[in-house]
Amino acid sequence: MKERSSGLIIGISIGVVIGALLAVGGLLCFRFHRKRPQIGNSSSRRAATIPIRANGADTCTILSDSSMGTESSRTSVQNGVPLWLGGLKKGHVVAASGILEYSYKDLQKATYNFTSLIGQGAFGSVYKAQMTTGEAVAVKVLATDSKQGEKEFQTEVMLLGRLHHRNLVNLVGYCAEKGQHMLIYVYMSKGSLASHLYSEKHDVLSWDLRVQIALDVARGLEYLHDGAVPPVIHRDIKSSNILLDQAMGARVADFGLSREDMINRNASNIQGTFGYLDPEYISTRTFTKKSDVYSFGVLLFELIAGRNPQQGLMEYVELAAMNTEGKVGWEEIVDSHLEGNFDEQELNDVAALAYKCVNRSPRKRPSMRDIVQALSRILMMRPNKKHHRRDSSVAADEVALNVDQLGRRSPMNGEHRRFESFGSTAESCEA
Repeated sequence: MKERSSGLIIGISIGVVIGALLAVGGLLCFRFHRKRPQIGNSSSRRAATIPIRANGADTCTILSDSSMGTESSRTSVQNGVPLWLGGLKKGHVVAASGILEYSYKDLQKATYNFTSLIGQGAFGSVYKAQMTTGEAVAVKVLATDSKQGEKEFQTEVMLLGRLHHRNLVNLVGYCAEKGQHMLIYVYMSKGSLASHLYSEKHDVLSWDLRVQIALDVARGLEYLHDGAVPPVIHRDIKSSNILLDQAMGARVADFGLSREDMINRNASNIQGTFGYLDPEYISTRTFTKKSDVYSFGVLLFELIAGRNPQQGLMEYVELAAMNTEGKVGWEEIVDSHLEGNFDEQELNDVAALAYKCVNRSPRKRPSMRDIVQALSRILMMRPNKKHHRRDSSVAADEVALNVDQLGRRSPMNGEHRRFESFGSTAESCEA
């Protein structure tokens, strides 16, 4: 009887211990599974505070001429957990948009010790970098005499990193080492629009391509004004800040002044490029979206006339406007290099739109969304116009081949043949 009592006590004790262990294990499992969704929800909430808005075209269009390699980069994600879950840390930037961090040593090697200079401006020098993976990027080394500190640089990367559009020169990486701040951008192999308009090294841009470039720039600005959150005003639209990719697609570059405005909204000194600046901005010191529209209007006239504001472009335009009343008769200002190879109706439509953009009253200027729609309509009318001309004059075309024209310089060289026509897959993707 005594032995039976002892066995019973031992059994009960063992059962109690096993039950306690099971209870502790169950509690730990419950807490573990409870934490996992909390982390996920937290990341979702925080990601929402750094919004990235993109139109339909961006989801099916490659942002750069070639894919970015990651062999020489250090991403801002460790063990699958983004660094921004733990807040900002020195040497790291919020990278919810996938911005890569590069080491100074890698960039020094890729730029041949920073000797591959391809551009220079007030905000720093730009170098071409050949990465070990074979991809080419543009490295912008910010000027060391700037007052920008580590916090401001982190803010800049956060602001620029959230802007993604096929008509913007997108930020793809950064470096913050050895007292240097560098921004890595998509490399634009065809250079600036200004170089194609004014350099003898390039063939003449055709009229069709000029209008397509204008539409590309307008789409980039429309995204900045209406698609980015918060909206971004570029503040320095000009032909040297429009870069061309391998397919002659145009992208808006150099957000130097816009980033200053985003970081320091109290800056009151006039900044920008004279000739492109909105007169209203000069008088009021207030830059608005319509100021960008004015600069875009100047750029449109630059594409039409083949001359820049420093060459008296706007005076030239105002003289022509006295005869055209801003609507028709703009043929007298067309770039002579086009040698008459343009559609007069298109020319007058584009010039009339440009004249609206440079109206002295900002309220009377169209929005970038209106401009995109107007330029899109002009391009959509091209097939109808060509079809009509072909039906009405096909017989004359067959017999009017002028042998003397065979030796003329063609504005539409193979180098400038746009791979992405208005009716291509890349364009229809946006529709």
